[in-house]
Amino acid sequence: MKKNDNFTAYLFLLPSIIVIAGFHIIPTVYSWYISMFNWDLISKHKEFVGFANYGKLAVDLDFWKSLFNTVYFALGTIPAGIILAFLIAYGLSKKIKGLNIFRTIYFLPVVTSINAVGMIWLWIYHPDAGILNWLLGLFGVSAQRWLLDPVFALPAVMLMSIWKSLGYNVIIFLVGILSIPREYYEAAEIDGASGFAVFRNVTLPLVMPSVFFVTLISLIGSFQTFTQVYMLTPEGGPLKSTTVLVYYLYKNAFVFFKIGYASAVSFVIFVIIFALTLLQNKYWGERIHYEN
Repeated sequence: MKKNDNFTAYLFLLPSIIVIAGFHIIPTVYSWYISMFNWDLISKHKEFVGFANYGKLAVDLDFWKSLFNTVYFALGTIPAGIILAFLIAYGLSKKIKGLNIFRTIYFLPVVTSINAVGMIWLWIYHPDAGILNWLLGLFGVSAQRWLLDPVFALPAVMLMSIWKSLGYNVIIFLVGILSIPREYYEAAEIDGASGFAVFRNVTLPLVMPSVFFVTLISLIGSFQTFTQVYMLTPEGGPLKSTTVLVYYLYKNAFVFFKIGYASAVSFVIFVIIFALTLLQNKYWGERIHYEN
């Protein structure tokens, strides 16, 4: 009877296993295999070079520049995006007029095509006709060449990325806040706790699992950033200031046709994301589970 139950369970899991294997495990293994060759994707001949591509990465200044830009992007977008989304979600958790309208407005950028969003932000950042420079001009600030300036290009992409993902994070935080039992707030009110004390000792600790989830998803997403960079700065920005890891991978694979080298980059990205996920889950996720 138990064997039949196990067989039935595996049978239902089979479609998911096929999808995971076909779109995740096999491509990952094949990417590692291709990273051992010099290959231009067009010719049938592959030159086996072993770990030489990884050795080139270690001394490739462009790779280290793209890694630095990716880390800078992550450090700039994750904390700001989480704090802003949490504050908005906390405000939307209160009973205010037009609450559903505000929730819809904040979520609209998430479901909007990234291509359309990119075109809008290209207009916003336009050095001559952009609305951002027009607004700054009202306060006497001189116009900036946002996407053409090595200093401002990556922060400009970061701002657009925060805006694009804000609604998703707001929804996650809002669900977490609204799922907190009302009894905890009533007990705090009976004890005479102030509004800030309730927020600090009730709301914040109980919503930490949502914070952990959003941080983890944001961390993975930041190391996979590509479309924003491609739409706003197609050449990787002035002085390669917006060239992040995935864009660097794309350039090597589909512009320079260095498929083996690009595969080595992709495997390094995989290892970085995997390691950061494990570290975050071990030193933060386990503590949250223990406290709860």
